Amino acid sequence: MSTLDVEAPAVTTPMLAVEGLTLHYGHSQILNGISMEARAGEVTCVMGTNGVGKTSLLKAISGTHKASGGSIRLDGEEVLGLPAHALARRGIGYVPQGRDIFPLMTVRENMETAFACLPDKADHKIGEEIYELFPILKDFLNRRGGDLSGGQQQQLAIARAMLTRPKLMLFDEPTEGIQPNIIQQIGEVIKYLRGRGDMAIVLVEQYFNFAYDLADRFVALKRGSVILSDVKGNVARETLLEAVSV
Repeated sequence: MSTLDVEAPAVTTPMLAVEGLTLHYGHSQILNGISMEARAGEVTCVMGTNGVGKTSLLKAISGTHKASGGSIRLDGEEVLGLPAHALARRGIGYVPQGRDIFPLMTVRENMETAFACLPDKADHKIGEEIYELFPILKDFLNRRGGDLSGGQQQQLAIARAMLTRPKLMLFDEPTEGIQPNIIQQIGEVIKYLRGRGDMAIVLVEQYFNFAYDLADRFVALKRGSVILSDVKGNVARETLLEAVSV
């Protein structure tokens, strides 16, 4: 076979491609030309100390905050400037820091809010996958969200985001304030979602060991700029730890 007959490897489009993203709060510039990507079947972990812009980056990608400039492409389509509800319908699931559970609504009602992102009413159901991953939610369907523990609320927030059928799932500090057994369960859920292969995952996380074990690629931020971006195999643990330490 001649070299002309050898097929070139397929070039896959990242599920998320961010280029030159900037974000301002008033007169303060928070993000300074951020570029990164996230691919289906992978966990991209965004790391850095407090105040470097990690949460702001997720809010810009999810449409919760309006970016000042740059590009955000979801599955090859430019989505910069779209509001959060439109991005949720296009396939961005967001588990925010603090969880944002509706405290007076039941567990079932909290999950059913995800249906607003699904135009086909045939999709308006809570499948067994959710209850297999989060058995406690099935037991607590009629309990108010505000009566759940922090760990249970985190499970509910993840389940609600999953029900929107996302192409891209954003997790902001999912282990914050959570008991160790729930942290382990959340890690297993993220591994499961990655293993499905149909979803890209962006994880903002300060718990270094949790992040390092899950990640396929890393993006490290400092003062709103990317100082390191590479696949896990190219990043020494010590180099990453130094990059994300004070």
